[in-house]
Amino acid sequence: MIADANKYIGKTIEIIYQDGQDQITQRLIYVYAATERHVKAKCLSSHAPRLFLRSGILAIQPVRNYA
Repeated sequence: MIADANKYIGKTIEIIYQDGQDQITQRLIYVYAATERHVKAKCLSSHAPRLFLRSGILAIQPVRNYA
C-alpha cells in the first residue's frame, strides 16, 4: 500500500497490484489523484483510466524518464 500517495500525483509509477479476485499484475500508471482509499490513474499499457484501491497496491517504483 502507498503510504503517501499524494507525492505521486502528476508522476508515472510502476506498481504491483492485487485485484479483488487475487490476481496480481504489474502496471505502469500515470497518477491523476489520490484519496485515502483510492488512486485515480491512467494505465499506460491500455491507455484507459483506472481506479485502484490503495490496499491492493503491493509495491511501487517511481519511473524516472517515461517517454
